[in-house]
Amino acid sequence: MRLNKKTSCLIFLFLIILLASFYAYSFSDDEPSLEEYIMLEEDFSEVADDDYYDDYLSEDFYSDDFFDEDTSIYEGPHLIIEAPVFETRSLDDIFPNMTEGLRSLVMSDEGFRYSFAVDELPVLVPNPDLGIDLLGSVMAKDPSHLIEALLVMPYPDRELGLLEIYNALGRIENIKDYPATINDNDVYIFSESTRLESSSRRRAIPDPLPSLTLPFSETIYLRLREIYFGNLFLRGDITFSVYGLTYDMTNFVDVRYFFIPILRAERFAAIIYLEPVKEGMLIYCVSGFYLPGFIADRVNLTPNINRRIEIFIKWITGGLRLQ
Repeated sequence: MRLNKKTSCLIFLFLIILLASFYAYSFSDDEPSLEEYIMLEEDFSEVADDDYYDDYLSEDFYSDDFFDEDTSIYEGPHLIIEAPVFETRSLDDIFPNMTEGLRSLVMSDEGFRYSFAVDELPVLVPNPDLGIDLLGSVMAKDPSHLIEALLVMPYPDRELGLLEIYNALGRIENIKDYPATINDNDVYIFSESTRLESSSRRRAIPDPLPSLTLPFSETIYLRLREIYFGNLFLRGDITFSVYGLTYDMTNFVDVRYFFIPILRAERFAAIIYLEPVKEGMLIYCVSGFYLPGFIADRVNLTPNINRRIEIFIKWITGGLRLQ
């Protein structure tokens, strides 16, 4: 039976494709069978750990900047993080527009102290942009009497930092070493000073060794043996800022005079701010206390509190000179 022309062309095309496939397969004699491929894969897994990486990871590869030649551990680019550097501020930065007379008092050995009532204005006004608002914190105690003080102590032989300030404040046992002068006689207002374990466990504990690091914050408790009022129990809260340190002292027990409470708990506050400035160590203090009217009319405690603030400042400056 004769095939038509169209059928003959299709059969001829099929034969061409078949011959081409057979020709291509004849050149793939090196291609492994399925069983051979599995065997090769198993052999490769046995030698990969020892030989493969040695063959393919050349010395040029190891010498790449991202790898350590000895350990072959990836080392990314080193990140250089620079801590911010804060320029030391000056006395004028913190207390602008200070008169020459006031500045001379502040730079003297005794410093400047001023007592005033709540309806009077303070003399010392820190730069409002710096956030050093000790007066506002003291006013939260609703005091009836206020005392402000400022002293810039020249550095003894080198500039001091926050760590030296913190260690100076930790020397509680030294508070009693600074007498007040009354009628030309040296009188130790605080005959004893010690650190306490806590507000509830008032067991005396020794001062710690000087610290090598600064805490984020700290609360300490201390007892001062008063010449007139007996034991004065204070809580000291220490906080840090970028430039300085704040030491907030509050009485957590009533202050009594011959068993009569004259100063209730949490009604006395002495907040001391310390900052190393260009001229020396700045010590700024605002203290406040509340006396009922019938006591304030009979007992003038302002000179007494003023003397105690003086002792606190001398305690701090003495501790700083020992650093």
